[in-house]
Amino acid sequence: MMTLDELSGPSNRSLLLVHGRDFKPGSDNYMDLSIAALRAGIERDYPGHVGGFDALQKHIAWYGDLSEKILLGHGRKYDVDLDIGDRRNALNALREIKERKRFGIRQYDCLPGKSAIPEFVVNLTAPVLGSVGLAMPLLGSVAKDFAAYFDAKLDFADKARERVRTKLCELMDRDERIMLMTHGTGSVIAYDVLWQLSHDPSLSDQYGNKKVECWVTLGSPLGDSNVQKRLLGTKEKTGERFPANVISWHNVAAEDDYTCHDNTLADDFKKMLKQHLVSAVHDYRIFNLAVRYGKSNPHSSIGYYIHPRTSKIISDWLE
Repeated sequence: MMTLDELSGPSNRSLLLVHGRDFKPGSDNYMDLSIAALRAGIERDYPGHVGGFDALQKHIAWYGDLSEKILLGHGRKYDVDLDIGDRRNALNALREIKERKRFGIRQYDCLPGKSAIPEFVVNLTAPVLGSVGLAMPLLGSVAKDFAAYFDAKLDFADKARERVRTKLCELMDRDERIMLMTHGTGSVIAYDVLWQLSHDPSLSDQYGNKKVECWVTLGSPLGDSNVQKRLLGTKEKTGERFPANVISWHNVAAEDDYTCHDNTLADDFKKMLKQHLVSAVHDYRIFNLAVRYGKSNPHSSIGYYIHPRTSKIISDWLE
């Protein structure tokens, strides 16, 4: 029997990455760093699956230029060379951790600038602000591109969804076995796209029966009740409220990552299981050891990608 490490030809499995909010260093640079982090995790924990990972077709749904336009328009500045360098430094430091057991609380507690305050504040205030209609204005003050996604007066959401939908449909058209890996805001965009493919009359006839084998959400805000109120389908009747095209859903949330302050999704989307719309929704709590600009950054995509939990999810899927 041929092993995964002996695979050399093209694979019918595809990995589609969807990045998160804020400035990003261009699609090629982001993709190279992301794949390097994912591969480093596989090589560290499951060296026998490196060949299978290398054989994967790898793609990215890119909307970073749309976010950049929003952020620059609000006076934000961005040094792309510095960002690339800092991301590389973060990846190189994480590569030096040679054992998966070292991705735990002991190492996390030693990181510079580690703080639980942002997550604590969001946990405390989000329900209150949501009840009085202030959650979105607050979001707009700290994450203008994410707030723009929910602003009906802008076309940001339509354009971002179109980018993700185009890539995903290309893979579905080729009958690929798909792992969809989404970080932060990217998981919200992907959710809406999955709902569109399931229920939008202009798309569901062609894509309603197509499946994503494995959806991995990293640092996702989908557990936030204020976000859930704004998802596509949230006002639909029960049978059409949720996407119906995911087989297995794995949600990974890092300690102190305020973006996923509500870190469990199985409870929020249990009706999908009850209605047989998804086979499983798994929640995992991890410690993200990434350090960006000399300070702990528990939302860092590099830290999520290289983490042993992510490596195991990929390895299990490859098997």
